[in-house]
Amino acid sequence: MKRINMAIIGAGNIARYMAQAIGGLQEQVCAYAVASRSLDKAEVFAKEWHFQRAYGSYEELAADPAVDLVYIATPHAMHYDNARLCVEHGRAVLVEKAFTANAAQARELIELAEKKGVFLTEAIWTRYIPARRIVEKLLEEGAIGEPLSLEAEFSVPLRHKQRMYDPALAGGALLDLGMYCLTFASMYFGDAVTEVTSHVEKLDTGVDATDDIYYTYADGRRAHLRTSMVTGPVNRGEIRGTQGCIQVETLNNFSAIRVYDAAGNLRQEPEIPAQINGYEYEVLACVRAMEAGALECGEMPHSETIEIMEQMDRLRRDWGVVYPFEETAGN
Repeated sequence: MKRINMAIIGAGNIARYMAQAIGGLQEQVCAYAVASRSLDKAEVFAKEWHFQRAYGSYEELAADPAVDLVYIATPHAMHYDNARLCVEHGRAVLVEKAFTANAAQARELIELAEKKGVFLTEAIWTRYIPARRIVEKLLEEGAIGEPLSLEAEFSVPLRHKQRMYDPALAGGALLDLGMYCLTFASMYFGDAVTEVTSHVEKLDTGVDATDDIYYTYADGRRAHLRTSMVTGPVNRGEIRGTQGCIQVETLNNFSAIRVYDAAGNLRQEPEIPAQINGYEYEVLACVRAMEAGALECGEMPHSETIEIMEQMDRLRRDWGVVYPFEETAGN
């Protein structure tokens, strides 16, 4: 596996998690560069996390021919522009979820990357963690019989994060927290949703604060997904079957998996593999895909990125949640 030069656009909290993961992958990844709109901020970040270069603009980083892979760690509303900048410069890109603010942006970005032959994928770590496969195997082996229903909730008070309240930054619970619930359902029940009902509670700014989503699938299975940025904390999922259930703690990065029989007795608790912080799996998946000459990661193909973005668009449309830049762009 070739060692690559990795760069980060954005120097906020989520960038720190990625920097920690990169630091633990020194054989595969070099902490090469970081860019912020503030050179001082980029230099402080670079010094703390041992990156070789710091840039005071995203354009400078995108233009650096030594960059092999760029991780986009800016707010949702900026993902499209930041990723497009990198793709236009021929840089491979790993975009933090939500991939973009809406499906139209996602399709445009993916089409551009495919046209230019540039690697592009979404960094929703849940799709890449080994624990995802553990649950898949349990279901395949019939550990709970026939799966019938699924519940997932990711709710956590985020009053301290101002970007969450701002529609101009694509704020709200859905893109930040609810996407993990949609992902959990998608991974284990698929995307053949035939009926959607939902309820939303909004903030005064117009973004969604608490969402209750009910899916019915073509095979008759059902899912209830709940997310909130004002209540909690709750972060768990459950798949119920004819012979028991599988419970998962921490939807975004599974911390525990428990299998119960129909009487409620604990039957299995598989061990979760040790990790740096969970972000390393998406980076390693990118390295493998790029080495193979692929333009996307199999763990999160472009088709699935668009599918989830379309699901979120549909929900926001039902709720009347529109971001200001969408009105301007006509998306």
